Amino acid sequence: MCRGTVGRVPDDAWASARLASLFVDGAYESVKGYVRTYVLHHHLLEHLPAPPAKVLDVGGGAGHQSFPLAQAGYEVTILDPSAAMLARARQRLDRLSVEARERVTFVQARGEDADRAVEGDRFAAVLCHGVLGYVEDPDLLVAQLCRCAEEGGIVSIMTGNAHAAAVQPALERRWADARASFDARAGIGVLGVRSRADTVEDVSAMIARYEVEPEHWYGTWLFVDWLEFGGTELDRHDADEVEAIASVELEASRRDPYRHMSRAFHLIGRKRSSSQARAGSIPAPQRREQRSATG
Repeated sequence: MCRGTVGRVPDDAWASARLASLFVDGAYESVKGYVRTYVLHHHLLEHLPAPPAKVLDVGGGAGHQSFPLAQAGYEVTILDPSAAMLARARQRLDRLSVEARERVTFVQARGEDADRAVEGDRFAAVLCHGVLGYVEDPDLLVAQLCRCAEEGGIVSIMTGNAHAAAVQPALERRWADARASFDARAGIGVLGVRSRADTVEDVSAMIARYEVEPEHWYGTWLFVDWLEFGGTELDRHDADEVEAIASVELEASRRDPYRHMSRAFHLIGRKRSSSQARAGSIPAPQRREQRSATG
């Protein structure tokens, strides 16, 4: 299934087939890419309702995060402005079961136009992972994410952690850059694209302005990043070590002080119901029993 392009999708750094290939084949086909997907998947399963709830993945790219959810029974819509990224997603769709493929919809549009692009539809979960730092106006994007969530639904944002910005340049022995990173939010990321880091506090305040209550936050990417930036090459074909790394990263993502030192953070918020919005509060959610990851 595929909805058409909404309006004009402007060219940007992510629109080229070359960068799409670099991101898909490089970032996600590495140990670090697997770990990111695994850790975020387990976080989501602690907050998502049971399938077949509807999930909107804004900036979902080639479907690495949302395809496992489709395989688990969720109805998934991948929204992305890049035709090249969506083409890679369609190529990867064949890896899913026939039933899971029927649960996936593609929409080409900017995240800032998400509400119009999905024709006012509302979702039990709205994901936006690795996107916020690349947009000029994060507040405009966050407003759309929150608008697309149904009452009681979650908004899931993963973005760079400004509090740990000095780790990468320091481990690469770029000491001047590391020193500057303590007071800077913007820089050139691992893909050579300029991006901005954020803080849990700032993004929490941002979503709270749009009736989404911050529920919990996790770290993302700690030891795998430190190893890579320190020059250690990890073998993605060593299944035992990869699974061990993923298990350790998942545990570290939930604990202090480790989550504070992660290169990115994963914030989960929950959309208030109309009555809760009037009351100005939302009850603390019950922690769901974690289900097994798929894919």
